[in-house]
Order: sequence, then C-alpha cells, then structure tokens
Amino acid sequence: MRIVYLNPCGKLGGAETSLREILSSLRISEPDWDLRLVLGEDGSLAQIARDLGVQVIIQPFPGQLGQLGDGGSALSTGLQLAKAAGAVARYRRELAALLRELKPDLIHTNGFKMHLLGALCRPSQVPLLWHIHDYVSSRRLASRLLRLAAGSCNHAIANSKSVARDLGSALPGLPVTTVYNAIDLRRFSPSGARLDLDALSGLAPAVPGTVRVGLVATFAHWKGHDVFLQAIARLANEVPVRGYIVGGPIYQTRGSQWSAEELRKRANELCGTGRLGFTGFVEDSAAVMRSLDVVVHASTQPEPFGMVIIEGMACGRAVIASRSGGAAELFSDGENALGHPAGDFEKLADQIQRLAGDPELRARLGHAGRSTAERHYDSKRLARELRDLYRQVVPEADHEPAGSAAVLTANRH
Repeated sequence: MRIVYLNPCGKLGGAETSLREILSSLRISEPDWDLRLVLGEDGSLAQIARDLGVQVIIQPFPGQLGQLGDGGSALSTGLQLAKAAGAVARYRRELAALLRELKPDLIHTNGFKMHLLGALCRPSQVPLLWHIHDYVSSRRLASRLLRLAAGSCNHAIANSKSVARDLGSALPGLPVTTVYNAIDLRRFSPSGARLDLDALSGLAPAVPGTVRVGLVATFAHWKGHDVFLQAIARLANEVPVRGYIVGGPIYQTRGSQWSAEELRKRANELCGTGRLGFTGFVEDSAAVMRSLDVVVHASTQPEPFGMVIIEGMACGRAVIASRSGGAAELFSDGENALGHPAGDFEKLADQIQRLAGDPELRARLGHAGRSTAERHYDSKRLARELRDLYRQVVPEADHEPAGSAAVLTANRH
C-alpha cells in the first residue's frame, strides 16, 4: 500500500509528534508499505522521517498561506483570505499535480489546512483520511470549510473520545474512529540520558535538593504558560522548586502563540531571576522528561489529547495535568498523575508544592504512570489499529505492493 501523508509544519508540535510515531510504528509493522510525507516546510520532522526510510517531499507553503489563521475577527479573517486567495490557488495546483505523480492508495492528512487541501487536491477515487487533533467546533472558519469539504473525506481519525464527540456534532455523518496516540516506550523510558537544564537555561546550578518542575510545550497561547508562571510565582521562597519552560514558537499562523520575548518579560515580572529558566527548543524530549522531577501540563482550554502527559508518565515522572478534554482520558487523578482544573494557577501551585514535599508520592506516581504507558500507549497498538482502519478505507484491490514507480526528488522548493 502506498500512503501519502500531508502535514503543514516541519517542526515538532503535538500533531507532528503523533505523526512521527505513526510513521515509525508502520515502518516496523509493515516494512513493505510505501510511505511518503509531504510537508509545507522543512524542519526536524523531515529528517526524522527520512531516517525512518520515508520519502519526504518539501512543498513549501507560500507565506500568505502559512500565516492564514482562524483567531482574528471575521473582518480580519476575511481580509486574510482575500489576500491569500492567489497563493492558495497556486499551491492547490502544485499539490494536485504532485499527488497525481505520487499515485497514492490513500491520503492521510494532518492539520486543518492540509485537510482542506487534501479534499481539493486528491486524485479521483483515492480515499482521503482526516486525522483530527483539535476541536473543530471551536474553529469558526475551519469548521465551516470542513463542512463544505467533508463530502470528499472517506473517514476521520480522532485522537480522543472527546475530539470524536466534538467532530460528530460539527460534521454529522462523517465516519469517525478514535485512535489514541502512542509513543516509543524504548525512547521514552525512565532510563537514559539526562540534560543539564540549568546550563541550557543560562542559570547557575540549583542547590542540592531542588525539585525541578517543567512545562514542555509549544508557545501556543492556550498551552498555559502564564498559568504555569503564576503557579511558580505563588510558591513560597522556602519551597525548593525551580521551574523550566521547554519549547518555543513553531507555527507560522499569526496571533496564535507567545514570542520568546513576551514570555521572558512575563516571567521576569512574576518570578524574578533565578527561579525559572527557559531552555529553548530541545530535540531530545525524552531526555528533558528524565531531567525533571515533575512534568506539568497546564493547557487552559480542553486539550484534544496531551502528548506530554503520556511522555512524562512513560519516563516515570510525576505528572500534573489539566483535567479537561481528551487529556482527562489519559490518567486517573491520584493514581498515575495529579490533576488540576484548567486555568487554575492556585490549584496548580498547590499540586506542585504537594509533590515538592513528598518524594515518595513522586516515585509512586512515576511508577504507576510508566505502567499505564506500557498498557495503553505502546506504538504496536497504534500500528495495529491504523492498519485495520487503512484496510477498511482502502478497497482490497488496492492493497498490492507499490511496485517500481519512479523515485521522486526528495525536496521540492
């Protein structure tokens, strides 16, 4: 089977991390399948895919298409659309030509822009699978456009039951299957390399006994950086905690994320110096997890899934997570992680202080979290569920090997 994946972003966000595990798990379970990845920009995901033996094609998004977002007023969004119309039309023609050349048996799309482009550009009779990682109903423009394009989509994957319910209400009639994300349990493990987070942050070494608490996330506004900063600032000085913000802005969409300068200014206002560090983006997220004592998930809106939750648990770390959306499906409060109400920095501070003063609780939660990851979030389970769904969507006659089709140029600019 030849599968073409369409993804707008080349950097590693949550959806891209999910896609990485999809490609990795399928490469192991179905080595004869021909997997291709089309990206709207180059980045670390491209090299990861190449290392897995996946052919990568960079079809760069025009700047106007990459910056097109759904977060402004109706007027500003309308103006953005009008300005981007020409760029979208050109990109649509280029992508349609590429897909005809690739001759896929199935197109699997990530991200709202690629869902729409996939519907517009797929060759006739080629099944289209939308992988939904976000709440459609909350996206005013995207939900309307997806409703118009839904007739060209054969099936949708939701990354949680919460997202599946939302999608069912927004796009009634579209078949939806829930497939939880997975991680490589060998990579995300309690054993392995650790990092000097103080050095990465430009901070003096923390005093012995300091409990390291980190928020690992892109700089999207709703990921809860301000909540995390307020929680750290609320802790009494005698509580031996140092906070870390790991990550950076990765998306092109305007108005959707903090800049590094904005967050640093806010951190200085709330926390002063020495209590909190910024590591920047770190490629080895598993090593980051192992370098922390407590992993914090602080999303202020319902989280569709929450990769950082299962990554932290798999690394045997105590996790504090927002109890909302799909994230609430991933843990049992008090058993394998601690919960806090989304957006409540006071409750988050209480949970951080609780774990800072109780190493036995940290160890118990870390052990239980690892067991949970082994039972539910293994990449073998992901490959099995995807394989079954692909074969359901693609006609049996199309399951023949890809053959000796000409190899495309690895990068198009």
